[in-house]
Amino acid sequence: MSKTDLIIIGGGAAGLMAGAAAGELGLKALVLERKAKPGRKLLMCGNSRCNLTTNISDVRMIQMFGEPVGSFLEPALQAFTPSMSQRWFAANGLKTVVKAGNKVYPHTERAMDVLNLFADLLRDQNVSLACSSVVQALEKTKSGFRVVADNFSVEGKYVLIATGGISYPKTGSVGDGQEWAKRLGHTVTPYRAGLAGYEVDPKVIKGRIGKIYEKVSVEVRSGGKVLGETRGVFEIEKWGVGGTALTDASRIVARNNLKRYSLKIKFHDGGSEEIRPLNVRSVKEAMVTVGGVALHEINAQTMESRVCSGLYFSGEVMDVDGPTGGYNLQAAFATARLAVSDIGKRCGKKGFQPLEVPAKKRAPKRRRR
Repeated sequence: MSKTDLIIIGGGAAGLMAGAAAGELGLKALVLERKAKPGRKLLMCGNSRCNLTTNISDVRMIQMFGEPVGSFLEPALQAFTPSMSQRWFAANGLKTVVKAGNKVYPHTERAMDVLNLFADLLRDQNVSLACSSVVQALEKTKSGFRVVADNFSVEGKYVLIATGGISYPKTGSVGDGQEWAKRLGHTVTPYRAGLAGYEVDPKVIKGRIGKIYEKVSVEVRSGGKVLGETRGVFEIEKWGVGGTALTDASRIVARNNLKRYSLKIKFHDGGSEEIRPLNVRSVKEAMVTVGGVALHEINAQTMESRVCSGLYFSGEVMDVDGPTGGYNLQAAFATARLAVSDIGKRCGKKGFQPLEVPAKKRAPKRRRR
């Protein structure tokens, strides 16, 4: 049976960043991915353009996540801020560009280039990636953990679970990481759809299918109170209503466990309308999952379990979710690096090196005649 310092379960955004971070520190690490290829959900992000982060301060980002997520993510986002994320990608050969709404993309606006970057880093840093590796069991041992897959087993001092939520299960996010956490003593909060559209009375969309309203604000109302407000786009589809302003509102609905509520949509021309959704779209169709491993059972300073020593988490496997616009990828990257940083310290490794972006090549000065 082979042994390693760190076993990372999940080859999505959080798992790939964790693998790259482990390589930076010189840790002996293995990334296990259940699908034949890694990063399948990453390739879908930002309509395949990969909205990596948001070009705002860490303080503002923490505020935008809202409670209880913002406070939990504060140590991770301070250790790896949105600006540091941009510098990290640039330092590793992929420049970024800021688009409308402060959204940050790779300059090529190709998600595949992001995935290729991670694959190259894992290869160059001798971090093993095993695809088509469906984990059947995660067991605590005297010296660490044993992970049992279909055709092999491996032991590691530490395990990082980065398997994501349960949305878009075809990409490999099927909730298995949460089940392993539960078996090791963790509480898993109920799943709800985050960043999803709504099914509405057909009268609401009649004659308006395909209509897009820019720059609207949406108030989430319940019991005569306004519980939150979002801004963005309002789109009318065949199945109901969506768009960034509406999908961001679904996080407020989920976080407050609302059953009866309405959405007051305010248009830029001063008009408004109030919609009472029939249902939020299925969690499997949502962009993110609200719910997961309970945050109070995870040390926010390290991402280590408070229940099972040596077990770490990163990304959406936890009860962590953010608005649209790069927040969720930033959370995945930041929590992964914070977890690996702590594991590195425990393995006697030095911390991450300062980020240095390659200087631009300057044109040679002309000689004076």
